[in-house]
Amino acid sequence: MALRKRFDNAESSKRVAYIYSPDVLTESDSFLPTKHRNSMVHSLIEACGLLEYMTIICPKMATVADLEAFHSSDYLQYLVEREKQCDIDDGDDNENDKLYGFGYDCPLKQGIFKYCQNVAGGSISAAELLCERKCLVAIHWLGGWHHAKRSQAAGYCYVNDCVLAILRLKQNFAKVLYVDLDLHHGDGVEDAFCATAKVMTFSIHKFESGFFPGSGSVHDIGCGKGQYYSVNFPLKDGCNDETFINACEKVFRKINQIFKPNAVVCQVGADGLSGDPMRSFNLTVHSLCSCVNSIIKWQKPTLLLGGGGYNEANVARCWCQITASVLEAPLTEEIPEHEFFPAYGPDFEFQITRSLKKDLNCSEYLNSIFHKVSTNINKVV
Repeated sequence: MALRKRFDNAESSKRVAYIYSPDVLTESDSFLPTKHRNSMVHSLIEACGLLEYMTIICPKMATVADLEAFHSSDYLQYLVEREKQCDIDDGDDNENDKLYGFGYDCPLKQGIFKYCQNVAGGSISAAELLCERKCLVAIHWLGGWHHAKRSQAAGYCYVNDCVLAILRLKQNFAKVLYVDLDLHHGDGVEDAFCATAKVMTFSIHKFESGFFPGSGSVHDIGCGKGQYYSVNFPLKDGCNDETFINACEKVFRKINQIFKPNAVVCQVGADGLSGDPMRSFNLTVHSLCSCVNSIIKWQKPTLLLGGGGYNEANVARCWCQITASVLEAPLTEEIPEHEFFPAYGPDFEFQITRSLKKDLNCSEYLNSIFHKVSTNINKVV
């Protein structure tokens, strides 16, 4: 038990739902560019004694019809048919594979369509719980596939569970806010809702020439009825906790004041953490936890999703601490002994130490970006 002390919070289990299926968890790691990440996240949450304070929900598997709420039938059918051939043909010279985004960062593997159904089903199930007011916060760390487009896979994302969850929330909530804390721009979600005033998307991310996915400029503001409802805060390398928190807090306040969302979906990608192989931002768990807490304090139905993050131990540290924070459950400084305990050496602590990397985001640049963002949000009807 890693809780510093047992805490009496009888409402926690009613307030927070945790999406979990042992079968899906077991198979999930084989479809990520990491080895044991999903298993490590859940195992640490369990070892810390947090499961007993949440309502554990076994999600449904999304049907093809569920996926077609966003994705084209041609794309889904192609994925199903190509999966059957992927042991025979690696698709390196297949032009249709390239057209649909399959290849280097979205390889075709046996079982991928079923896994897509499970990931999407988890996020849709979480959204349904929020719609039915069965919880205030729903957590699905296996979700957060924010790059997938209507007819194209991208960035390890085959279906966009973020979009599918938002579409379900829209059936019950007039205005939905999508917040993307990943190192990479949430392009797939922004593209899906760039022309509507019912969904506002806010992404804070690294923006640099040649950096994937190449979108997310402060000038990307949406179009048509959705003009000014796409909000982007592009950052440079070395972003630290103070820079990240200050930027998010200021934009959050503005959005909540002007847009007044009825529900929130937050993608908590952890690839901006110090020690991540992306080597771009210099964040600790404090920044992501602080941003999530700011949203939770609004007391609006909120869905928390996973996302990027390629240092497995740090991702587990991060999402476990965010889970504990949402539950208002204090943790000890030490990682508890459990199945993946050796992976947290040599210190075996929750703390992530930031590097000496310089923050290239000067105050003049940050103020300029916020001024543009604030001016655009003020134009929201």
